[in-house]
Amino acid sequence: MIHDTTFGIAVLLGSGLAIAKVAQLLRLPSVTGFILAGLLLGESGLSIITVDLLGHQLDHFTSIALMLISFGIGEHVELRRLDGMRQQVSSIALFQALIGFTLVFLTTLYMTWLFSNVATITQHHIVLALLLGAISVATAPATTLHVVRELGAKGPITSTLMAVVAATDALAIIIFGIAVSTAHNLVSTDGLSLASLVDCMYEISGSLLVGIFTGLLINKVLDKLHNNGEMLTAGLALLLLCGELTRQLHLSSLLAGMIAGFVMINRAERDTRLFRIINGFEPPIYVLFFTLAGVHLDLSALKLAGWVGVAYFIARIIGKYSGSWLGAYLSGADKKVRNFLGLALIPQAGVAIGFVLMISTDPKLADWSTTITPVVLAGVVLSELFGPLLSRMTMEKAGEVSEEHLQRQSNTLLTRLLTPKGSRPALEPWTMDEIHPPASPVGVVVVGTYHFATARALARVATILAHHFDALPLAVRVQKKTEQLSNDEQQTLFLPETDEAATLGYPIRTEVLYDKRASALIAATQHHKAKALVLGYPISKKPLKFQKILDPVSSQVPCPIVVVRFVGKMAWNRILIPFIQPEELVNLLPIVEAMITASHPQLTFQQLLFADSTQDEMRACEKKLESWASATVYDADGIRCIAEASVSRLESILRETRRHDLIIMTASQAKGMQRRIFGSLANVVVENCKNPVFVVYPGQTTAC
Repeated sequence: MIHDTTFGIAVLLGSGLAIAKVAQLLRLPSVTGFILAGLLLGESGLSIITVDLLGHQLDHFTSIALMLISFGIGEHVELRRLDGMRQQVSSIALFQALIGFTLVFLTTLYMTWLFSNVATITQHHIVLALLLGAISVATAPATTLHVVRELGAKGPITSTLMAVVAATDALAIIIFGIAVSTAHNLVSTDGLSLASLVDCMYEISGSLLVGIFTGLLINKVLDKLHNNGEMLTAGLALLLLCGELTRQLHLSSLLAGMIAGFVMINRAERDTRLFRIINGFEPPIYVLFFTLAGVHLDLSALKLAGWVGVAYFIARIIGKYSGSWLGAYLSGADKKVRNFLGLALIPQAGVAIGFVLMISTDPKLADWSTTITPVVLAGVVLSELFGPLLSRMTMEKAGEVSEEHLQRQSNTLLTRLLTPKGSRPALEPWTMDEIHPPASPVGVVVVGTYHFATARALARVATILAHHFDALPLAVRVQKKTEQLSNDEQQTLFLPETDEAATLGYPIRTEVLYDKRASALIAATQHHKAKALVLGYPISKKPLKFQKILDPVSSQVPCPIVVVRFVGKMAWNRILIPFIQPEELVNLLPIVEAMITASHPQLTFQQLLFADSTQDEMRACEKKLESWASATVYDADGIRCIAEASVSRLESILRETRRHDLIIMTASQAKGMQRRIFGSLANVVVENCKNPVFVVYPGQTTAC
C-alpha cells in the first residue's frame, strides 16, 4: 500500500501508460487502459492505492483535468464549422437527453417500486428515479475527446459528435440542477416552492457569465503574448482561477470551462494557440484523471446495484441511442449519423461521478445516496469499459479516422502473435530486364545466408551489388564442423540463391564453410578479396541479437557490409537515405548507385540537422545537397533533397518512411560501452521501422 503522494503519482502514471499500451495492442482505446489500471491499483484490485489514503490527496488533479477537458470540448463547438449542422446538433442533443431521462426515470421508478414490497409508488421512489434520470443524461466528454484525439478523427460526424457531447453536458447540468431542486422541495416539510427554480437559474446564468468573462480575458491576454511557455502559464492560471471562482460561488466549473473554450474558438481572430499548447500539457493530467477514476470505482458496486443498476444501464443505452436516432431523423441527418452517433454517447464518467459526489454530500439527499452511488458507479464501470469501443466504432464507420491511425491499426497484438517469427519476407517478382554479368568479372560479392526464408532476397541484393561492381555473387553457408554435407546436399542447400540469381540473369558461385559464423564470414571475405559482403538480420522481434556476430565481422572485413533488415514487402521503387553528416554519403553512394542501376528508383536524401537550426540554415543545406546530387547521382527516376531541424531523429525518419519502400543508412561506428551509452541511430531504426532497411558498414579500408 502506497502512502507517499509522489510515489503514488509515479505508480499511477507508469501503470496507466503501460496498461494503455497493452490496450492499444488489443485495439482498445487508451482510456479503457487507464481505467483498468486504476481498477487494478485500487481497492477492487491489488489495493496498492486506496481512496482514503491517497485518492483524496490527488483529487485536485481531477479538478484540473475536468477544467482542461471542458475547455477542450468548447473548441469543438465552432459555429462556422457547424453551418448546416446546427439543427442536427440541437435536435440530437435535446431528444437523446429528454428521451434518455424519461426512459431511465420510468424504468428505475418501476424497478424500485417492484422490489420494495409496497402497494403504491412513494415519494422515496420518485426522488430516487428523478435523480437517477438526471444523472443518466451526462456523458463522458473526456473519454470522447480522448478517443477522437487518439484516432485523429476529423469530419462532419466527429464535429457533430463533439458538439452534441458539449450540448448534452450543458443540458445535463441544467436537468440535474432542476432535479436536485425539485427533490429538495419534495422532501421539504414546506412543500414545493420557487426556490429550486431560482437556484437553478442562478447556477446556469452564473456559470455562463463566468465562462464568457474567462474566454474574453484569456483571448485579450493571448493577444499580448507570443511565447508558448508564457501563453501556457497565463492560460492555465486563468482557467484554474475560473474553476476556483465557480467553486466558491457554487457554480458549474464544467459549464464555465466549455463556454470559455466556445468563446475563444468563435472569436473573429480564432486564436487556437492555447488549445494546441494545452494539448501537449494534458497527457499526464489525463492519465492521472482516468486512473484515479478507476481507483474510485468499486467493482463490488456491481453486486450492490442489483436489478436497479441493470435497469439503469440498459435504459440509459436505449434512451441515448433511440433519442439520438430520432433527433437525427427529424433533423434530416445523414444515415451514418442516425445509425452510429448514439453509440458514441454511451460512455459516462467524470460528470456523473461529480453528480454522485454532490448528492452524497447533500444532507437532504443522504437517504438516497446509498442506493444512487452503487447504481451509477456500476453503470460508469460498464460504460467506460465498453463505451470507448463504441465511440471508436462510430469514427471508423464514419470513415473519419486519420490515415496514420489506419496504418497502425493492423499492427495489433493478435496480428503479432499469429505472425510466425520466421515468416518469409514478401519479395516482389523481378519484372525488369535481365542484368547480364560482365565478360571478365573481377572479384565477388559475398552473401552470407542462414535462413531459407531470406536466402532469395539476400541473393537478389548481392547480385545487384555484384553487377554494379563488375563481380559475381558468391553464396556462403556456414555449417558446424560436425555437420559435413555431401555434394548433393550442398546443391540442395543453395537452391534459393541459385534460382534467384538465375532470374536476374546471373550465375552464382557457392561455398560451404565449417567454422563459427563470424570467423567463417571474415575468412571468406578476405580470401576472395570481396567487393562487398551482404548479410541479413534475423527475422525475429529482436534483430539486434545479430550484433554480437556483426561487430567482429565489421571490425575485420575491409569491404563495405550491407546488412538487410526484412520487414514487410521487399521493394525499392522509392528509397529514403537519411543521414546526419554529409561525409556519410561517401559510404552510401556505391550502394545507392547499385540500386539505381537495377531499377531506377525515386530517391529522397534526408539530412537531419540540429533542432535549433534556422530556416536559412535548412535552405542552405538543401541547396548544397541538391547541387551534390545533381552532380553525382545519375539515372534515378527522381531526386528529392530535404534538410530539417529534427527534434527527434527517429521520429523524423519514421515519418518519411511512410512514403518510401526502403531505407538505406550508415551504421554507427561506436562499439561496446560507447554504443551502449550513446546508442546507434541505425539500430534504433532497425528496431522500430516497418520498412526494409539496408544498414551500411563502410569497411576498414574505406574512408568514413
